[in-house]
Amino acid sequence: MATKASGVVVSDAHKPGVPAPTGRFQLVSDFQPTGDQPRAITELVAGLRGGEKYQTLLGVTGSGKTFTASHVIQQINKPTLVLAHNKTLAAQLYGEFKAFFPQNAVEFFISYYDYYQPEAYIVSSDTFIEKDFAINDEIDRLRLRATSALLDGRDDVIIVASVSCIYGIGSPEEYLRQVVRLKRGERKSRNRLLNELVDIHYVRNDAEFVRGTFRVRGDVVELIPAYEEHGIRIEFFGDEVEAIRVIHPLTGAVQQELERLVVYPAKHFVTPPDTLQKAIIDIEEELRWRLAVLRSEGNVVEAQRLEQRTTFDLEMIREIGYCSGIENYSRHLSRLEPGSRPYCLLDYFPKDYLMVIDESHVTMPQVRGMYAGDRSRKTTLVEHGFRLPSALDNRPLKVEEFESLQNQVIFVSATPADYELEQTGGVFTEQVIRPTGLVDPELDIRPVRTQVDDLLAEIRDRVSKNERVLVTTLTKRMAEDLTDYLEGMGVRIRYLHSDIDALERVEILRNLRLAQFDVLVGINLLREGLDLPEVSLVAILDADKEGFLRSTRSLIQTAGRAARNANGRVILYADKITDSMQRMMDEVERRRTIQMAYNVEHGITPKTVYKSVDEIMAATGVADASIARREKKALAEKNVPVIHDPVLKYLTAAQRHDLVDQLKGEMKAAVKALEFERAAAWRDEIVRLDAAG
Repeated sequence: MATKASGVVVSDAHKPGVPAPTGRFQLVSDFQPTGDQPRAITELVAGLRGGEKYQTLLGVTGSGKTFTASHVIQQINKPTLVLAHNKTLAAQLYGEFKAFFPQNAVEFFISYYDYYQPEAYIVSSDTFIEKDFAINDEIDRLRLRATSALLDGRDDVIIVASVSCIYGIGSPEEYLRQVVRLKRGERKSRNRLLNELVDIHYVRNDAEFVRGTFRVRGDVVELIPAYEEHGIRIEFFGDEVEAIRVIHPLTGAVQQELERLVVYPAKHFVTPPDTLQKAIIDIEEELRWRLAVLRSEGNVVEAQRLEQRTTFDLEMIREIGYCSGIENYSRHLSRLEPGSRPYCLLDYFPKDYLMVIDESHVTMPQVRGMYAGDRSRKTTLVEHGFRLPSALDNRPLKVEEFESLQNQVIFVSATPADYELEQTGGVFTEQVIRPTGLVDPELDIRPVRTQVDDLLAEIRDRVSKNERVLVTTLTKRMAEDLTDYLEGMGVRIRYLHSDIDALERVEILRNLRLAQFDVLVGINLLREGLDLPEVSLVAILDADKEGFLRSTRSLIQTAGRAARNANGRVILYADKITDSMQRMMDEVERRRTIQMAYNVEHGITPKTVYKSVDEIMAATGVADASIARREKKALAEKNVPVIHDPVLKYLTAAQRHDLVDQLKGEMKAAVKALEFERAAAWRDEIVRLDAAG
């Protein structure tokens, strides 16, 4: 059901700030399970209902593993964590699950750093590297939205996360204890509300109305929750809450009337004043102990350094309740015993939840490897007086701790590793048949000596058919050189690498699918899980160089990127057939045989499943934040405000006409002042407004 207020329809499933009633997953799709999918769904659901802790779904590329998982989630109806090994794949899964479950809470939880350099100390050169980072504001909002959805107490929640979910984010009990609750008609003073908002890290800002801030105008308090895009207006009559309304943050237009409101904290690390005071005492006690140890060992420089840094942090915590690097004191703030694991996203889930680990053969090794690297770096910092020993407890989970927090798990991979098979006793559910009838791509082995020239000819052939190409290399330098060379030969080409932030990677993949360029070059980011049906050719350079990037699993996964196109072909440039290549070729041939037999039996002619522009845009919607941020920055440099599309939606024809007239005045004024670049920017905004009307 939907409610309507001020001409805006808001689904009950998405009432902002209001704990939703326990709901059921509602899968929306025009398709029904076919091929191996019905059997896979039945087996997985039976296993979950029978109490199986671990199950493995061996699903080939393009067999509809996400569709199968969606049907399992719908039937089991438990809060679900979908874990992916990188941000790009997580973003794709987020778009797919949102499309399947538009009426349910599908949220996104990945690392919110566009760039992150952890603090470190290099002993050999006596070099200390300060922590440096850039937080992506949109991802931070989505993370907070994910935890708030879980704490709303509803069952129909899917969180798509990267392995960052095993890092500490603060206690869920403390986070929930600090929420601000309001109900229309209740007795509460305006000043009390303001104090409560400040306590949960909201900032008063009467000039700029952005998320995580509030402003006050007489008896009216307006805020934008840190995890939402809309605003909230709270109107008081004396000491009574008279009205609670959802508003548009820019126009102020009322979108919905609310009976009650829950405002979750603006940060995951939230500590009440009494707990903060106890934590400060504990930190001071640990500092005295550690200084005594360092001085007794003759480490005077280290002791002085530690005392100076920690004393400064304590002063900041006393004054504002926060400090840079406060996560290093998380054990004290969370009141945990030394050596205890930190709270993480998994603690926010109820005990009876489902975990789906996508591309598990890559994701699980990442989970296992996080702890050791973090421990090594922080041990050096502690030994040399940059951090207290308690900083070691601000860490990712150990694999044993990760396993202890699991309830029921489905491993999903086209190439399950030994770990998954050991957990399931070597038993797995196989999903080899593709409902589309598409067959694994043909394999072609060609010599390395002429690989670049041969590749160029293949690219031109595919471009003439309006198809796209993926190319994988062994090194970043080779990828860059190849990109430069092919670009010089007139190829529309882009390069995908780890330095590009998560949302921009999704935008690049979207642009490839929309034919804004034809060839994408990468090293290790063009493998697991990427859904690119427009790609008909995958070229693997130096395929005979044995190693991680050319192992059997890597080759199968890379080749799978061409398995969603009826004209799919994989070219392996190699001068010899390695053991990994031979095993990969044997497995591909086995799968081709099964699929072709199914096609003959059911009279299926394989066809590429192309998606419309709207479907591609919807599935990669998380990239819109990257585009909006870039546009805003570009126009800000010209001192031109951006009129966002959501704002246009709520303007009447008369309001739009008035806005255009106003912008024309600004444009003429800029021309008169000889600010032609700024005038051109105003002109572009006017054209966009006219086109939107």
